[in-house]
Amino acid sequence: MANKLEAFYGLPQEVKFCKKCIISNQRPSSTVEFKNSKDLKKEVINFDENDVCSACSYHEEKEKQVDWSEREKNLEELLSRFRRTDGRYDVIIPGSGGKDSAFTAHILKYKYGMNPLTVTWSPHLYTDIGWKNMQEWMHTGGLDNMLYTPNGKLHRLLTKLSFENMLHPFQPFIVGQKIIGPMMAQKFGVKLVMYGENQAEYGNKVDQNTHSVMNPEFFSITDPLEMQFGGVSMKEIIDNYEFTINDFTPYIPPKLDTLVDAGVEMHYLGYYLQWDPQECYYYAVENTGFTANTERTEGSYSKYSSLDDKIDTFHYFTTLIKFGIGRATYDASQEVRNDKITREEAAYLVKKYDTEFPKKYFKEFLDYVSITEEKFWEIVDRHRSPHIWKNVDGEWKLRHTANNDGTDD
Repeated sequence: MANKLEAFYGLPQEVKFCKKCIISNQRPSSTVEFKNSKDLKKEVINFDENDVCSACSYHEEKEKQVDWSEREKNLEELLSRFRRTDGRYDVIIPGSGGKDSAFTAHILKYKYGMNPLTVTWSPHLYTDIGWKNMQEWMHTGGLDNMLYTPNGKLHRLLTKLSFENMLHPFQPFIVGQKIIGPMMAQKFGVKLVMYGENQAEYGNKVDQNTHSVMNPEFFSITDPLEMQFGGVSMKEIIDNYEFTINDFTPYIPPKLDTLVDAGVEMHYLGYYLQWDPQECYYYAVENTGFTANTERTEGSYSKYSSLDDKIDTFHYFTTLIKFGIGRATYDASQEVRNDKITREEAAYLVKKYDTEFPKKYFKEFLDYVSITEEKFWEIVDRHRSPHIWKNVDGEWKLRHTANNDGTDD
C-alpha cells in the first residue's frame, strides 16, 4: 500500500532506515536549491546493498583507512602556503561562534600559527545563549570577528517566501552562510577560506569526501537575476516589491573565475583533522568560553548544537515535515557514528523527541515571517508527503519510524 502513495520532492517511495545509524533514505544530499515546488527532484543520501548509509560508510572508512598523521602533514603544508607574518589576516573562517567554528578558529590560530578573521552571517533572531557564545568567541577565545547583517527588510521577505513556497525558512540564510567567507576573502585580500566539517560527512554528495576543497558549483551562477528565493526569481522580487538589485548584494555569490584568478581556495578542516562534534564541544568549552544551553533544544535531546538562532528549530521542524527526519534524528545518527550512543538508544531518543513541536519561539517566528498561526499550519500540512505522513483521527502521524524499520503503515 505504502508504495502506491505519492512521494513529494522526488523522494524514494520506499522508506528505509540505515542499519547502523537511524537516518532514512529520505535525507536530501544537498541543502540549497534555487528552484521551487514539491515536485523538485532531490538527490538523497546513498544506501549500499546492506542498507548502510553513505555517512556511516564514510565514517568507517575514516576510522580504518585514513592516515590522519599524513592528513595533518597535508594541512600544515596547506597552511604554510598562506601563512603571513606581516599583521595581515591569512585565513577567513565563517562561523557563528558555535562549537565547530569555535574549534576551527581557535586551533588554527593557537596550534598552527595562523592569523584568522572569523566572519559571521547574522542569524535571523539571536538567542540569548547564541549571543553570549558569539561574544565569548572573541573575548575568551582571543579572536577577531566581523558580524555581517543583511538588509533585514529583504531578509524577512526572502525567509517568508522560502517558508511559504518551499517550507524551507533557512534557504536565504544558507545562501548567506556560503557567500560570506569568499566575499570577505576578496575584501581583505585573503586567499584561504577554512570551513569546519564537510556536510558530506552527514550524507551530502559522497564524492565530496574524497578531497578537501569546497564544491565550486555554488559560485557558478551566471545571471543573478535568475536566482530564486522560495521559488521566486530575484527579477520577480525586484519587479513586485520595493527592492533593487543593489539590495541583493550580500546574496550574489562571487564569480568562480574571479575567485580562481584571485587564488582563493576554500577548504574543510574536517578533511585534515579527525572530526568529532562532541570533542569540538569539549574543546570549545575549555578554550573559547562556549557554554551549552541550560535546557535541551526542542525537537532533540541536545543542549549544545545550533543554539544561536530562534528560527533554527523551525528549520529542523520543516525537515521533519518534508522528509520525516527531525532534529533528534540528525543528532542521534551523528552520535551513533561517533560511538557516543547505540542505535537502540538513538531510536528511543528519536521516538521521544523528533516530532516535538518547537513552541518556545513560535510567536516570534510567526511575527518574523508575518503570517498567522492558521496560515502556518496550512502551509505545513500542504508540504506533508503522503508516503511519509498519515492523518489518524485528525492527528498527523509518521508512517515509518526507525523503531519499526519501515514496516509500519
